[in-house]
Amino acid sequence: MNFQKADFKASYGLSGQLPPSDRPEIIFAGRSNVGKSSLINKLCNRKNLARVSATPGKTATINFYEVDAVYFVDLPGYGYAKIARGERRRWDELINGYFGLTRCRALVLQLLDCRHAPSADDVVMMEYLTHYQIPFHVVLTKGDKLKKSETAEKLSFFQTACSQYTCKGIILVSSEKGDGIKELQEVITTHIREGEE
Repeated sequence: MNFQKADFKASYGLSGQLPPSDRPEIIFAGRSNVGKSSLINKLCNRKNLARVSATPGKTATINFYEVDAVYFVDLPGYGYAKIARGERRRWDELINGYFGLTRCRALVLQLLDCRHAPSADDVVMMEYLTHYQIPFHVVLTKGDKLKKSETAEKLSFFQTACSQYTCKGIILVSSEKGDGIKELQEVITTHIREGEE
């Protein structure tokens, strides 16, 4: 899979606007400011493919990126306290609407900040994915913020925290330094290949 063959496709503010699903989709889910846009940019080796917002909670749409023969689907970040209630309802409708549709979902990447325990919203998302038997990998972001001595302990903590869910694996990444990016690309490629068999 050629990750550098990447282009922004479209943004959708309502689930009813979503196009038919005609290829495998890799879904990026996580809290606002967890680093979804930065990770998409790093995976594709592009600086501005996905816009990185300085203000958490700015992405209020589902963004589609055409990456080789698949779509990267960037869901709205959840859990940002300063969002108005009406906007939050629209976000919930968007996310639930997306998962309620029959689509070619190859894999969900559930992003968690490696420095903090999963939030209540993170837990709800993992429970949702587990309940609907949607395969997902946990991607621990901001790995460059950890001291080397903390890495093993943090990985062990998250393995225990995620063991009760249908999590297929945990990868620690750094969008700053590139750590774990190759491993994550291999996981994505494997899931796309398995879906085609």
